[in-house]
Amino acid sequence: MTLPALSSRRAAIAVTQTSSHTTVLLHEAVDALLSDPSGLYVDATFGRGGHTRLVLSRLSRQGRLIAMDRDSQAIEVAKNIGDTRLTVIHSAFSKLEEYLTEPIDGLLLDLGVSSPQIDTPTRGFSFRSDAPLDMRMDTTQGTTVADWLQTAEQDQIREVIHGYGEERFAARIAAAIVARRATEPITTTRQLASLVASIVKTHEKGQDPATRTFQAFRIFINRELEELDAILAQAQRLLKPQGRLVVISFHSLEDRIVKRALAPSKLDTALRHLPIRGDGVAPSVWTTLGKIKPSQAEIRANPRARSAIMRIAQRAAR
Repeated sequence: MTLPALSSRRAAIAVTQTSSHTTVLLHEAVDALLSDPSGLYVDATFGRGGHTRLVLSRLSRQGRLIAMDRDSQAIEVAKNIGDTRLTVIHSAFSKLEEYLTEPIDGLLLDLGVSSPQIDTPTRGFSFRSDAPLDMRMDTTQGTTVADWLQTAEQDQIREVIHGYGEERFAARIAAAIVARRATEPITTTRQLASLVASIVKTHEKGQDPATRTFQAFRIFINRELEELDAILAQAQRLLKPQGRLVVISFHSLEDRIVKRALAPSKLDTALRHLPIRGDGVAPSVWTTLGKIKPSQAEIRANPRARSAIMRIAQRAAR
């Protein structure tokens, strides 16, 4: 089938219509991703489509793009783009392998929660307004944070807050949650934020006391780190030789997982039949092409970009 080319005016409109969401490292990410404008690419975190729209504006008539998201609101936005080169999939990106029938030329991951999710009070991601304590990225399935907190063991709550939020007051917060729920369910963002603020008296300047706890519960309830591990493992199998992997992360837990996945692997020295270096390290399947952080100008325009790190890698040739 012959696909219609985007006019320059249509391309400009497509790239700028991204609702209230400001895409971080927009041009840098797409520049790094696209090696062949006629190739097949995956934007596994559509969000509000900033990256997707720019990729479409640069693809040739033969190029194709798959956009994924597990947020049904994001999927509705994606379906309205109306480009025949675009395939939209409502799914967690850990299931990408189930949908592909051929190797891809590039994979883009823009991790974490999107601005519309944070800014929509009913989603329960933010402590800045009172709302149901939900935090699910896919509201069609799974357990809300409020429901989980009603039954979780104190030790599990502590481990989640400490492990995913790196919060040093995790034990005290967990104990306070369990004590409070015995008399009153914690069902709203304001209830949780107030409880945490009563315990966390020292925190980073300009940071709300509840920031780390909210981050921890969001990561846990959406299995974000497990999802990331799964897609990075799949990327090795799904990308063509010399295909590009571009990952934008927003906190150290994510970035450490990405950095580890792209590094050479330590092997048991008994596995002598494998191609390993003399120091017992197997050559990486990836060639790292760089690490980019937002410019000061971008951070001034969009403060949420300040913690972003983008890592770029290329699949080794077989």
